[in-house]
Amino acid sequence: MLRKNRPAFAIGEEPLGKIKGHDIELYLDVERPYPPMLRRPPYPESLETRKEIEKHINELLDMDVIRKIGHNEIVEITTPVLITWHDGKSRLCGDFRALNNYTKADRYPIPRIPHALDKLAKAKYITKMDCMKGFHQNGVKPNSMKLLRIICHMGIYEYTRMPFGIKNAPAHFQRMMDTIFWEEILEGWMVVYIDDIIIYSETWEDHVKYIDRVLSKCTPINLKISLKKCNFGQQELLALGHKVSGLSLEIDQNKVAAVLQKPVPKSIKEMKSFLGFASYYRNHIKNFAHITSSLYKLCSRDVVFEITKERKDAYERIKHELTNAPVLILPDFELPFKLYIDAACS
Repeated sequence: MLRKNRPAFAIGEEPLGKIKGHDIELYLDVERPYPPMLRRPPYPESLETRKEIEKHINELLDMDVIRKIGHNEIVEITTPVLITWHDGKSRLCGDFRALNNYTKADRYPIPRIPHALDKLAKAKYITKMDCMKGFHQNGVKPNSMKLLRIICHMGIYEYTRMPFGIKNAPAHFQRMMDTIFWEEILEGWMVVYIDDIIIYSETWEDHVKYIDRVLSKCTPINLKISLKKCNFGQQELLALGHKVSGLSLEIDQNKVAAVLQKPVPKSIKEMKSFLGFASYYRNHIKNFAHITSSLYKLCSRDVVFEITKERKDAYERIKHELTNAPVLILPDFELPFKLYIDAACS
C-alpha cells in the first residue's frame, strides 16, 4: 500500500510539493501609501548570523519558496529576517509583527487539542503523518507576494510560498486541510490539526484502508507527506504534545524538559509564556485555575510585577505537577459522566 502511494511522500532532497488550488491571499487594513512601519531596514547581524542567513536564503531559493527582487521592481513593504535556534538547529523567519498588525484576521477556527485527542478513545491502531514543511507547500497569490518581502544583507526577496510567522497561516492551512479531508473527518476516523494528520481505527484492515484513502487524496493535489516524521499503525505514539493510545493520554515529558530548566519569570511576557505552556496541559493538573490564580494576576499591567513567596511557590508547584502529572483515561462517551468544576475565586 505504501509503495503504491510513493508519490505522496517527500524523501530526502526531493522537490517540495506545491498544493494545487489553495494559494493564500492577504488583505491589509490600510491602503497606499503604506505606513512607515511596513518599510523596515534589515537588522544588524553578527558574522555567525550572516552565515546562517546566507545558508537559509540559498536553501529557500533552491526550493522555490522565495525569489530575488529585480533591480527595477518597486518595493513598498519589507520585513527584516531573524535567525532562531531550537535544539542546536537554526531557522530563518521574517519578523512579521508589523505586517501582522495591519493584516485583516482570518477567524477560521483551529480545533481544540483535548477534543481532538478524545476521539482516539477505543482506537487499537494509530497513525500520525506530518505535511512536509507544511506552510511552504501553499502558494501565494501574485497580488499578495509584494506584501511578503523580506530584507537582509543579501538584498530583498519575495515569498512565493506561504511563510511561517504570518498572521493567518494556521487558519488558512487548517481550512485547506478541512476542505480536502472533510469526508474522512466526518466519518470519524481522522483528525487534522493544522499540518498534523492522525488516523485511528479499531481494526488493522480498516487502518490500512484509511491510510490508503488519505494518501490517495494527497497525490493528485501534490500535497507531500514527510516520510521520516510518519508513525504507522502504532498502539501508542507521540502526537500534539502528548503520548497517546486508544486508552490513555499523558504529557510528553520531552516537551516539558526545556521549560523546567528555565528560571522564575522576570517579566509579564515570560510569565504569559509559561502560563500558556502550562495551560496546554491543564487537564492533567488538578485545581490548575486555583494554583495559578496569583500568577495570572501578575500578567495585568495594573499590578506591580513582583515574585512573592506565594507566587514562587505556585510557579514551582505547577512545574512539579507537570513532571508528576497523572495518566488520563480517554472518555467513553457511551457511559454516564460526573462533572467536577475547576474555577478560581475572583
